[in-house]
Amino acid sequence: MRTGLLLAMLLFAVGAYAQTTVRGNVSDENGIPVPAANVVIVGTMVGTTADFDGNFVLETAEVPPFELRITSVGYAASTVAVSSNNQNLSITLSESQTYLDEVVISASRTPERLFESPVTVERFGLKEIQNTPAESFYGGLQNLKGVDINTNSLTFQSINTRGFASFANVRFMQLVDGMDNTAPGLNFVLGNLVGMSELEVQSIEILPGASSALYGAGAFNGILFMNSKNPFDYQGISAYFKTGFTQQDAAGTNPYYDFGIRAAHAFSDKFAVKANFSYLSGEDWHAVNEEDLARPGATRENPAYDGLNVYGDEVSTLLNFDQAVGLPSGTLGSAVVSRTGYAEADLLNYNAQSVKTDFSLHYRPFANDFEIIYNGRVGRGNTIYQGANRYAIRDFTLQQHRVEVRNKNFFVRGYITSENSGNSYDTRFAAINVNRRWKGDTQWFTDYAQTFIGARLGVGTGVQLPEEQAHALARQAADQGRLVPGTPQFQSTLDAVTADGDFNTGAKFIDKTKFRHVDANYNFSHLTSDFADIMIGGSFREYELNSQGTIFTDIDGPITYNEYGAYLQVQKKFLDDRLKFTGSVRYDKNEFFDGFFSPRASLLATLGEERNHNIRFSVQQGFRNPTTQDLFIGLNAGRAILVGSAPDNLDRDIRTFDLTPSGQAITGSPTSTIVGRAAYENAFSVSSVQQGAPQAIETPLVQPEEITAFEVGYRAQLGRIAIDLSGYYNTYDNFISNTNVLVPLYGQAGDNALSLLALQNGDVEVYQNYTNSPADVQSYGATIGLDAKVLGDFDFGINYTYAEFEFDQAAFPDFRTQFNTPNHKVKASFGHTELFKNFGFFINYRWSDSYEWQNTFADGPIPSFSVLDAQVNYTVPSLKSIFKLGGSNILGEDFFSAVGTGIVGSIFYVSWTVNP
Repeated sequence: MRTGLLLAMLLFAVGAYAQTTVRGNVSDENGIPVPAANVVIVGTMVGTTADFDGNFVLETAEVPPFELRITSVGYAASTVAVSSNNQNLSITLSESQTYLDEVVISASRTPERLFESPVTVERFGLKEIQNTPAESFYGGLQNLKGVDINTNSLTFQSINTRGFASFANVRFMQLVDGMDNTAPGLNFVLGNLVGMSELEVQSIEILPGASSALYGAGAFNGILFMNSKNPFDYQGISAYFKTGFTQQDAAGTNPYYDFGIRAAHAFSDKFAVKANFSYLSGEDWHAVNEEDLARPGATRENPAYDGLNVYGDEVSTLLNFDQAVGLPSGTLGSAVVSRTGYAEADLLNYNAQSVKTDFSLHYRPFANDFEIIYNGRVGRGNTIYQGANRYAIRDFTLQQHRVEVRNKNFFVRGYITSENSGNSYDTRFAAINVNRRWKGDTQWFTDYAQTFIGARLGVGTGVQLPEEQAHALARQAADQGRLVPGTPQFQSTLDAVTADGDFNTGAKFIDKTKFRHVDANYNFSHLTSDFADIMIGGSFREYELNSQGTIFTDIDGPITYNEYGAYLQVQKKFLDDRLKFTGSVRYDKNEFFDGFFSPRASLLATLGEERNHNIRFSVQQGFRNPTTQDLFIGLNAGRAILVGSAPDNLDRDIRTFDLTPSGQAITGSPTSTIVGRAAYENAFSVSSVQQGAPQAIETPLVQPEEITAFEVGYRAQLGRIAIDLSGYYNTYDNFISNTNVLVPLYGQAGDNALSLLALQNGDVEVYQNYTNSPADVQSYGATIGLDAKVLGDFDFGINYTYAEFEFDQAAFPDFRTQFNTPNHKVKASFGHTELFKNFGFFINYRWSDSYEWQNTFADGPIPSFSVLDAQVNYTVPSLKSIFKLGGSNILGEDFFSAVGTGIVGSIFYVSWTVNP
């Protein structure tokens, strides 16, 4: 009897423990469901999310009474009381007056309203992701104020803020759930090629400008934070399918596909899992600029022609026809002659592709906010990267594996990021070595010279041809039997070249570089809030460079080095919370350089009776360490040989060059061996040689770059209107840049003897060094944005950005700052999420001023351009689906954002999203 009673009581207790159930519906003020609204028990991490119809069911061991907090992006939070089991709730959320009410984390590493952020922050949430007319959420980011996107490829868009942009944007950081998404060997982020599926994104925050004080050396020009959905909060299966076509003058009309699926489930309030998969495929933007930038107006009829998107014609030499046959100087003369090249389209398949997958395990052992997470991400893709050359990125893979322990007060995170270059190759060297496998350079130029001389002298015919016809006949003879694109012989040779990792004979680059990273953060606010909010943290990173000598000078094995840092932040509110001070300082140390302190201080004052105005001011110092390539690259890029400036790198780069007949006569050797150190210690400046007065130059080794950044801003909430404006001024010391030099293949630069003969005979090689500018560099700019509800519930936004820099190029002609940013940009948006029942639309417009592009591949002007994106959408609640018809650049005016890159056309699509 007693045992039975005890068992009954135990069963009753267990049943009571697990039986609290709450059901409800979440809608807006118009009665329209709010899907994916978060429903959380106040004071815990226990919760659920509303489905597509706004319905939710919450089962918990919590015993009533308790409170639920309901939140959704774009709406004011609501709190409701639960007083009994099986209670049914009807919750109405009020739309936030403005986006300034939304919560951000990036500015101070703690949650705060965007309105109260001490620095400029841009946010892109679920509402913006669903409404963007761009073909992807990542492309939609370019409509944010102060944000630039340079399009390198259909699958590679490079984000930047506040100037100094390039596709290899080492000044901008991208964090995906706290993990640095930088490709370790390339040193930059490949856009969203291997990032996150749009179904998985909960929010994106962009922090323009330097943030070294909290985020370390990589946070120099800005950071993008991509945050994913937690499987405890966002459960179920979601999917989207998008299809359409790309349209470009050069490539015509081609199909475009994008598909993704997400599955998440919480098995209990302790254990949840999620998985994502997405696939994108389309025709990449073709690069078809055949202009010879060094010889404007030249065509292949010019013996020295070197087309921009034609490769292989960089191989050239000075043919002295008189010297070759012993004629008096000036009889036949001499000419620079280049080999016949191949168009880019002959050398690569323009099939752009992105495949992304990830899997996560989330465990809450105590059913509260203490959480243990494993997350694995793998991305593979095909794209095109434009650096010193145009690189065909094929089967490139980036993996990230993370283990994290966290609660609301702390986190400890460790992850590894590794890349595999797959079958990627350099298109320039593909062309060069296809040519050489068919016929070596020496034989080709010999055939050319012999034919030219014979034609000019009338050998065998008695007819002396004019110079132009002789050059044409010489090229025809030298090219006799040349491999023709589209033939099996050409394709088999190209395949062999692109599978060969030796750039003397092939074009493939091998890269399996990785880095390991650990960081931690503890927020003492729960203990110190009576005095101030205090936070500490730190990080450690180890690099392992492994390119087998194809990119870095690691021919003898991987190169490893490390860096670490720690930070402290104090935040304090005064005067009835109207004045907020934030101060932070970080110390970082790279094993090759002295340690560096990065302080930041900001002050935010909230004004007005309704606290709807504020002004902010911040000042900070930051720095960035030289990248892995700045330090250890050793790469022949065709137009120049790139040598990193780590002290032990200079003697590891060893190359052998053929000498001209004149050089052979001087040295008594057919070749010359040059060590990388010569680029820094035995070279002429390019500008002095061009001016006819060669000057020897010694290039200092690269040091960390420093910035001092000042920012002021103003925000206001005026009813349904939000205003946000800011201005900044940056000064740089030790600005990291590249400089080209000419290394003589014999003699010592400045000896006024052999080295000058080397210049005269063409026995020189162009090297690119990594160093710091001795000149002062400043940049400054401003943004102003207005967002409002107009004409009822229409969303309207407009913003303007100004950017400029100062640098005395005339005084330092060999330095290249690569500002690459228009002075003026205007962006505008207009739309309605519910124009009539279940129907919405959105339009984005942006205009960019003209600007100068400067990069290692090519320099030149970028014309101004305008882009219009638009979409209409229709919701079908019974199918839990949203259908969208849209397009980017719908006006069809092709444009480009960098010299030599693919010309960007239009994308038109129709999409179907289930359970968004």
